[in-house]
Amino acid sequence: MNLAVVILAAGKGTRMKSDLPKVLHPIAGRPMVQHVVDAAGALDPDNTVLIYGHGGDAVRQAVTGSRLQWAEQAEQLGTGHAVAQALPHLEEDVVLVLYGDVPLIQPQTLRDFVARVDDQSLALMTLTLDDPSGYGRVIRDGDGKVRRVVEQKDASDDEKAVREINTGILACTRRFLNDSLPRLSNSNAQGEYYLTDLIAMAVDAGMEVVTEQPGHAWEVDGVNDRVQLARLERVYQRVRAESLMRAGVTLLDPARLDIRGNLQCGQDVTLDINTVLVGDVVIGDRVTVGPNCLIRNARIGSGTHIEANSVVDGAVVGEECQVGPFARLRPGTELAARAKVGNFVETKKAYVGEGSKVNHLTYIGDSRIGKGVNVGAGTITCNYDGVNKFQTVMKDGAFIGSNSSLVAPVTIGENATVGAGSVVTKDVPDQGLAVARGQQRNIQNWSRPEKK
Repeated sequence: MNLAVVILAAGKGTRMKSDLPKVLHPIAGRPMVQHVVDAAGALDPDNTVLIYGHGGDAVRQAVTGSRLQWAEQAEQLGTGHAVAQALPHLEEDVVLVLYGDVPLIQPQTLRDFVARVDDQSLALMTLTLDDPSGYGRVIRDGDGKVRRVVEQKDASDDEKAVREINTGILACTRRFLNDSLPRLSNSNAQGEYYLTDLIAMAVDAGMEVVTEQPGHAWEVDGVNDRVQLARLERVYQRVRAESLMRAGVTLLDPARLDIRGNLQCGQDVTLDINTVLVGDVVIGDRVTVGPNCLIRNARIGSGTHIEANSVVDGAVVGEECQVGPFARLRPGTELAARAKVGNFVETKKAYVGEGSKVNHLTYIGDSRIGKGVNVGAGTITCNYDGVNKFQTVMKDGAFIGSNSSLVAPVTIGENATVGAGSVVTKDVPDQGLAVARGQQRNIQNWSRPEKK
C-alpha cells in the first residue's frame, strides 16, 4: 500500500523560553524536526506533509526532504485539528502520524509499526512506564483489547493508575481519517480536538486497534523544555558512540564525544575526550585525535595524528600527517601526505606539499607550498592588501627562515632560502638566497636607562 507521513510541527513551545520555534531547536546540530523527517524518509514514503504554524517561514526554510509538502495550522486547536489540515494533500492508502518534537524515533521501529496496518485495523504506538503521569492512558477491556485513550486531565483515578501510555504516534488508512476527523469534538478539559479520540471511533467502527512498543523508550520521548532537549542530546550521542565503538573505533570517554553531522570512520581510530565532529567528516584508518579538538566538514587521511586543542575546518588532510597541538586549519587548506602543521599555526586556502613542515607560530594564507619545504617559526604570508587577496608560492625544497614576512604576490624558487627576519617583496630565484632586513649596528659602552 502507498504510504503518506504527516508530521505535526505547529506548536510554539512556550516552555522553551525562546523566539526560535520549538521544532527548530537542535539535536546533534540539526533541527529536531529534521530528525523526524529523515526517519520518515527512510521508509521511502510516497508523500510527507509537515504541519507548520508558529514560526512558519523559519520552519519552511530550515527543513528539507524529498516529496515534502506543507500545510499550515493557523490556529492551534489540537492534534486532531492539525492532522485535518493535511487531508487535502493526502491520496495514499496508509497515513502515519509523527511529531516534530519527538526527534529520536528510529526507522526500523516505524517500519515494523506501519506493517501492522490494514483496512480493518489502526496501529497505535504505546509505552509502559513506571510513572505515567502527564500522559494519555491506554484503556483496555477485560480481554485486553484497546477500547480508547483518555488524556490525563480527563482521566478518573482508576484510569490514572494505568501504566500503558499513548505516545501519540498512530497509523491508519486515509479512508478512516477522511471519515473520522470531521466528527471529532472539542468537548473535553482542554477544549481541543484530540487525535486520540480516533481510537474509540475505530473501536465503534468494528476495527481492531493494534499496539506496538518501540525498541527503546527514548525513541518516543518528546521535548518540551531545554532540560528534555539536553537529555535527548546525550541519548543521541551515546547511541552514536556505541555504534562507533562496535565498528572498531576507540573512544577514551564515550560520554565526551559530540557528533553533529555525518561521520565515516575507519578502523583503529582513537578519539580522545571532547572531540566534536561537525558536518560531513571522513576519518581514515589508524587516525588519532587528541583531546579538545573540533573537526568540521573535513577529510582526514589514514595514519594522521591530530594533537590536542586543534581545529580542522573545511580542510583535506592527507595520510600520515601531523597536526597541532593548537593548530587551526581553515577552509581551503589541503595537506599532502606526511606534511606537518604544528603548534599555533593557522592556515587558510593553502596547499602544503608532501613532507613539508610548518611547525611553529605561523600564518599561511592563500599559498601553495611544494614538497620538502621548511617554514620557520614566526613566518607570515602577507596575503591581503586591505582590498584583495594574493598568492604566495614556495616551490619544492625552499627554506624560509624564522620571523620572515612574505608579501604576496611572491614566489620563492626551488631550493631557495630566505634569511631569518626578512621581509620579502620580490620573487626569489631557484637556489637563491634572499636577505631583506635592516643592517645591524653595535654601539659600544652604551648605558642602559636607569629608573628615576
